Amino acid sequence: MWRNEVRLRRVLDIVEIDSTRGRIAVGEPVTGTAAGVPFTVLPPSAEVSGPAPVVVAWHMIDAPRSDAAFAAALPLAGVPAWRVYLGMPLCGARMVDGGMDAVVERAKRDAMLAYVDPFVRQAALEFPAALAELRERFGFDTSRTAVVGGSLGGAVALTILATREIPVRAAALINPAVRARSVVGLVEGMLDRPYPWNDEAEQAADQLDFVARSGEISARETQVPLLLVSGEDDYPSLRTDADDLVSALRERYARPDDVQLARVAGLAHPLAEEPGIEPAPQLPIAKLVDDTVAEWLVRHLG
Repeated sequence: MWRNEVRLRRVLDIVEIDSTRGRIAVGEPVTGTAAGVPFTVLPPSAEVSGPAPVVVAWHMIDAPRSDAAFAAALPLAGVPAWRVYLGMPLCGARMVDGGMDAVVERAKRDAMLAYVDPFVRQAALEFPAALAELRERFGFDTSRTAVVGGSLGGAVALTILATREIPVRAAALINPAVRARSVVGLVEGMLDRPYPWNDEAEQAADQLDFVARSGEISARETQVPLLLVSGEDDYPSLRTDADDLVSALRERYARPDDVQLARVAGLAHPLAEEPGIEPAPQLPIAKLVDDTVAEWLVRHLG
């Protein structure tokens, strides 16, 4: 574990603001909490003048399942921006008893109302206050913000896009949870029992069906360029949802090419090896995803 942390510190440049010169100087990695949310911050990998853009990312519940592990798997070092990785509920520094058992228990108890819905909703609600606190601390330019999410973290990024409260310049999703019902279906398969849908669960799932909410995403004053990375070996239902979201958005976008699907051969659902909690060396397949997402963000973040 310590070897991985040292490696992460050596590979990823972290910076702090030198307010007397208006420039950014190389420093040490920064982790901590902002508005109660655990974070890992990686800065622009090269010295820049003035405030740099910011990329905000939410990790998977599959590996990598913490903000620090996601930063190691998807460092986006090629993007000239601050990279802020926010922890999901009950993950990373918020794990119960140092493990993921509490998350598993919630999924088993009620996949929709105790797991998918509250996790995504809490992460989205926490975002504005955490972003404001981190902006004050690091001085990045929130008028040039990109959002990135993997798996259930992808549903958080999509919630941000659909609610339209935070200005977003670009977005990228990796094997995202586009429809909550598909995630519940995966849990049903793992538990080998059907989920007991009721009105409350149906309404929550409707709010987390981003194909159905594609009109809200496309209704932003400035339509957000969106890249969706989908692994050829990801769950079939998630691949189908990815196709459906891209098709729905391309029909609604004034510039359909601002919505792209990148199907990655050899990519299953996770981006890291188990247990996926601590930072680990980047896998070759994750490097391919990292390069793909970085190229998109460089093109559209400005």
